Amino acid sequence: MERTAGSRHRRPHTRPALGAAMAVVAAGALTLTGMVSSAEAADVNVAKNAGFESGLTNWTCTGGSGATVSSPVHGGSAALKATPAGLDNAQCSQTVAVKPNSTYSLSSWVQGSYVYLGVSGTGTTDVSTWTPSATSWTQLATSFTTGASTTSVTVYTHGWYGQPAYYADDFAVTGPDGGGGTDPAPTVPATPAGLTSGSKTSSSVSLAWNSVSGATGYTVYKDGAKATTSTGTSATISGLSADTAYSFAVSATNAAGESAKSAALSVRTSTSGTTNPPPSTTVPKHAVTGYWQNFNNGATVQKLSDVPAAYDIIAVSFADATSTPGAVSFTLDSAGLNGYTVDQFKADIKAKQAAGKNVIISVGGEKGAVAVNSDASATAFADSVYSLMQTYGFNGVDIDLENGLNSTYMSKALRSLSTKAGSGLVITMAPQTIDMQSTSGEYFKTALNVKDILTVVNMQYYNSGSMLGCDGKVYSQGSVDFLTALACIQLEGGLDASQVGLGVPASTRGAGSGYVAPSIVSAALDCLAKGTNCGSFKPSKTYPTLRGAMTWSTNWDATAGNAWSSAVGASVHALP
Repeated sequence: MERTAGSRHRRPHTRPALGAAMAVVAAGALTLTGMVSSAEAADVNVAKNAGFESGLTNWTCTGGSGATVSSPVHGGSAALKATPAGLDNAQCSQTVAVKPNSTYSLSSWVQGSYVYLGVSGTGTTDVSTWTPSATSWTQLATSFTTGASTTSVTVYTHGWYGQPAYYADDFAVTGPDGGGGTDPAPTVPATPAGLTSGSKTSSSVSLAWNSVSGATGYTVYKDGAKATTSTGTSATISGLSADTAYSFAVSATNAAGESAKSAALSVRTSTSGTTNPPPSTTVPKHAVTGYWQNFNNGATVQKLSDVPAAYDIIAVSFADATSTPGAVSFTLDSAGLNGYTVDQFKADIKAKQAAGKNVIISVGGEKGAVAVNSDASATAFADSVYSLMQTYGFNGVDIDLENGLNSTYMSKALRSLSTKAGSGLVITMAPQTIDMQSTSGEYFKTALNVKDILTVVNMQYYNSGSMLGCDGKVYSQGSVDFLTALACIQLEGGLDASQVGLGVPASTRGAGSGYVAPSIVSAALDCLAKGTNCGSFKPSKTYPTLRGAMTWSTNWDATAGNAWSSAVGASVHALP
C-alpha cells in the first residue's frame, strides 16, 4: 500500500510566516488524515453473491453445468452444485474488481472429488489449489497479488472430467475494495408461506412449508411456543397427545433476525394406532425407471407431466440431508424449473399414478450426504421419508447413496419404512458397479437383507471403468458383455431376476463415461431374458423375469429427443 501521500518534509533553519505556518500545519493535518484513513481501510470480500443466496447471479457456469441447491449448504440457505459432463469440467466463475499491486486471499468451502479453486488474470502469477476428495465441507484457500495495472481478475471453481457433481459455497476474495464494493449485509427474511401438514399419527405431525430466500433456518411453533428448529423446509413434531388439535406456525431466520410467524395451521392428531396410507400402484413385470431432475444442469427442464409414458417408475432426484442425522427433506426447485409450483407437482404425481405409474423420492445422488449408521438415524430416515410420502404422495424411495452405506442400519430403516407404508411400498436401489461385485459388499448385503420388500436394483453401468463379470473375467464398460456379465453377479448372487435392472445414461451428456447406444441395452436385455443377441459372454441360463432398465435421466433423454425411452422402453415392455 502506497504511503507517499502521508510523508512530511521539514525545512530546517527557516521560520515561515504565521499564515504560511498555519497552511503547512493544515496541509499536514489533512495529509495525516488521509494517511490514517488509508491505513485503516478495512479489507472486504470483493466477490458478489459469494454464498449463492441469489441463485447464480454474478456467476457463469460452463455448459449450463451449475445450479443452486438448498442442501447441502455450508452457510446460508443455498450452495452451488455443478456437474461435469463429457469434456466439460463444470467451471463456474466470476469477474471481480481489484486494486493494482495488492494482495488478496481466496477461499471457498467445497464438497466433492477433484474440486479446484483458482484465479486468472492477476497480472502476476495465477494460482489454484484443489482437493482429491472432500466428503464433507472442506475449505480450499490460497492467495494472489495483482499486477501494477490489474483492475479485475476471474475467480473460479471446477470439478474434473468423469467425476460426479461437486458443491461450493461461501467464496471469499478478501483484500482492498477495487471499486466494486461487497455484498450488502443480510436482511430479515420474509415470512414463510405454504405451511401444510403431511403424515400424522396419534403422537406426531409432519409439517412442510415453502423456502424463503435468504433464510438460514426456520423455527416451528406449537400453540405459540417454540417446538423445534430446522435448516430445511420440513419438520416432524412428536410427543403429542392422541386425537388433539394443535396450532402450528413457522418463522424464517438468518443472521439479521427472525421473520414474523406464518399464518397458523390447525392439525388434529390421529386416534391411537391410525395413520394415512400412501397411494399404491402396481409395478409392471417389466419396468423402465427414469430419474427426474429437480434442478437445471443444462438438460431439458421438465415437469413430471412431460415425462414420457414409457417410464413406469419415476425417481424424483433428490431428497436432501438435514441437520438431523439420517433425516431427509425435499424442496421443489420452482425457480430452476421455470416456475413449476408445488401444487402442480403434486397434481402431476397423482396423474402419473392414475396412469399406472409409480413416482418415488430418490435419496443420495453423486454427493448426497445422508448417513444412516445408528438406530436413531435409521428411525429418522424412515420417519422423514414416510413424511415426504404423505406430503407429496410418493409411492416409495430410491437408495442412491454413492458415498458409503451401512447395511445393518439401512436395512432397519427400510423395514421400518415398510411397516409404516405397507405392502404397496416401492423400494429401488442404484448402486455403483463396485458396490455389487461381491455379496459381502454393504450395498449387496442391504439388497439381500430386504429382498422380501425390494422392488429392483438398477446398478449404474457407467462412470465405472473395467470390472469383473460373474465368470471371473474382466470386462470394459460400454459393451453388451459388460452389462450381461456384471448383471449375472446379481442374478446368481441371491437376487431374483425381477429385482435386477440395467442402469445406463440416456445420452453421452448424461455421464462422464460408459454411455451405450439403446441398441446395446436392448441386446443385453435379450441376452439375459431370452439368450439371444449376446456378445462373447453368454449366461448359463436365461432370466425371463428380468425387471428391465433404468436411465439417468428423463431430462437428458428429452434433450436427445427421447430416443432412449422410445427404443429401450419398447424392448423392456416386449420381454417375455
